[in-house]
Amino acid sequence: MEVIKVFDRPASRSFYTVAGRFLFVETVDLRLAPLVQQLFAGWQLSPVSPPQREAEIEIRFFGEQCGLEIPSHLDQFEVADGGRCYTFASGYYLQFGNSLMRLAQESVVRDENRSGRGQAKRGPAHTPVRVDVWFKQAPQVVDAELARVTSFAVCATLRRFGLFDLHSAGVVEPESGAGVLIIGPSGSGKSTLTFQLATAGWSYLSDDEVLLSIDEGTVEARGFRSFFAMRELAGTSQRFGFKNVFEPAGVFSSRRVSEVVPRWVLLTSISGTKETRFVPLSQAETMTRLIRACPWATYDTSVAGANLDLLSKLARQVKAFALDAGTDLLEPTRAAELMSRHLR
Repeated sequence: MEVIKVFDRPASRSFYTVAGRFLFVETVDLRLAPLVQQLFAGWQLSPVSPPQREAEIEIRFFGEQCGLEIPSHLDQFEVADGGRCYTFASGYYLQFGNSLMRLAQESVVRDENRSGRGQAKRGPAHTPVRVDVWFKQAPQVVDAELARVTSFAVCATLRRFGLFDLHSAGVVEPESGAGVLIIGPSGSGKSTLTFQLATAGWSYLSDDEVLLSIDEGTVEARGFRSFFAMRELAGTSQRFGFKNVFEPAGVFSSRRVSEVVPRWVLLTSISGTKETRFVPLSQAETMTRLIRACPWATYDTSVAGANLDLLSKLARQVKAFALDAGTDLLEPTRAAELMSRHLR
């Protein structure tokens, strides 16, 4: 990583690779640089020296919006987490309270700056995907909005290269070596179940987010976030702006795996009862719930077809259950016993 502390040049420049794709990340604002670096250190991206070829993905962070205005003629709609999306040819703006993100092919960015319409022809295949992120006020710490918009920026670019994000934990069933995706919104017991299984010796991908791709007709999952985040975890947590987090390597004896083939999907919710229930789901029910768990599969229209095709393949590839989590999952070894009994 190259860190530059002069005011006429970017504060930091970094290169990363994931699944053979190169990302170039540049932070212009000195106050933002350490916060952005902290966020990228928490994801399963490999830092590399500047590559010999051009990066396919360019992400830049700016400390303030500098008068940028979203064109008034663009179609718009609300998205989860309080954002609003504005679409144009081959890209979109994503606006939150303190931040604004713009994604486009590099050729579209240049044309939009020139004409104000953003109606350019798509550039050649090697044209990089570019994301710019501005802040009205540079945050002082890693807060929820900074983490959210940065994650959206990275995932939006990766979708254009066949890597689709899913809000899901991932673990590995020890006997079969099959991948298990644990899908659910915040507060659904996803991280707690993953923690209990990893404590019991199950290998793990991530506790919160995975990247899905297709290799020769088979859906594969790889971990995206490297740290675990839980609201309460006595003896292991530290503050990370908005959640208690810890590095799993220092807590679990089980190992992290880089990717798995999912064979099981659990869609979690908290039942409020003592006993955990597993309810089998049909392929149609599984597909419906996968789309619900992955809203950008429909929000991001330019890659929606490929994203929905991947989710359809995943629904056919796995056996799925609705898991109504009870308090018995908090008992030592109980989660592993229940999972091993049902995932056969």
